Amino acid sequence: MEILYESFLTLFQSGGWKYVVMWAIGGLLIFLAIKKDMEPTLLLPLGFGTIMVNLPFSGAIGEEGPLQTLFDAGIANELFPLILFIGIGAMIDFGPVLANPKLMLFGAAAQFGIFLTFCLASLFFDIPDAASIGIIGAADGPTAIVVAQKLKSSYTGAIMVAAYSYMALVPIIQPPVIKALTTKKERLIRMPYRGKSVSKTTKILFPIVITIIAGLVAPSSVALVGFLMFGNLIRECGVLDSLSETAQKVLANLVTIFLGITIAVQMEATKFLQPATLLILALGLFAFIFDTAGGVIFAKFLNLFLKEKINPMIGAAGISAFPMSGRVVHKMGLKEDPQNFLLMQSIGVNVSGQIASVIAGGLILSFFL
Repeated sequence: MEILYESFLTLFQSGGWKYVVMWAIGGLLIFLAIKKDMEPTLLLPLGFGTIMVNLPFSGAIGEEGPLQTLFDAGIANELFPLILFIGIGAMIDFGPVLANPKLMLFGAAAQFGIFLTFCLASLFFDIPDAASIGIIGAADGPTAIVVAQKLKSSYTGAIMVAAYSYMALVPIIQPPVIKALTTKKERLIRMPYRGKSVSKTTKILFPIVITIIAGLVAPSSVALVGFLMFGNLIRECGVLDSLSETAQKVLANLVTIFLGITIAVQMEATKFLQPATLLILALGLFAFIFDTAGGVIFAKFLNLFLKEKINPMIGAAGISAFPMSGRVVHKMGLKEDPQNFLLMQSIGVNVSGQIASVIAGGLILSFFL
């Protein structure tokens, strides 16, 4: 114990306090994952990996370190994000959106924070870095990774950490913003769900058509949209049920774990504890807040013209954090009125936000690549 104490004291006195700070951050992520049950599949490996890479001389990182090798094999070449999109696509039921296509408008409105953050970030960073930082507002980790990698951002690590951390913190970030922008009366608006039958043919054609349209509108988004839609096609085709189940559960969870622990490579103290990193984290939070605000304000704007009012809270679900944001809105609706069920509407908006965020990432690449 005495030897351990002396080693710790020597490390701290020699400037190793930065490592201690990172251990604390790693511990906080583990606490949120276990105690608060906040996206444990992501935060637990990210927190543990943060501690691991900040053990001096651990050999976990470096040119030949195992985590660096995993990073090069899965993130540097964008393999993990693209594979994860297959799993996400297999989870998504586009039925509520196809039954009520106007929900797609909210998914588009909730991308407002991306472009506002880009404009703000361009005051402090070069354009490729500013564009990569802005895409944090997509609330879509895989898209943020792909955009930052393709634009060769100098701050890929901080961008990845911000994107995934804030995705996990959606239940903390969104409710105060939603409450600040809505009245009690607005939050009590009921939206009876009128489900319409969507044919199997429509569900099969939807991912194919969306991929084609995305390819024409934003060619750089084809890989992102294509892998997402391919996962959905596996789900809806009806002949690959076992593969669909594997993609939804085993594949998605496994790749998420790899992503979490591999992203931790970028959280090494000397890389992470820099003024630029703190600024990126602040801009990422700004993006999430204004994405949420954009969706809510758009819903309030539509209510000026609609006879059958929309509960503005569902606009906040337009960010791509699926299905966290949809659940947040549903729970807030139940808290205001135990008989107000907004799950189908909020999930419909949420999945439309998934598509919109990927296309927004493609547009960013088309503009600046």
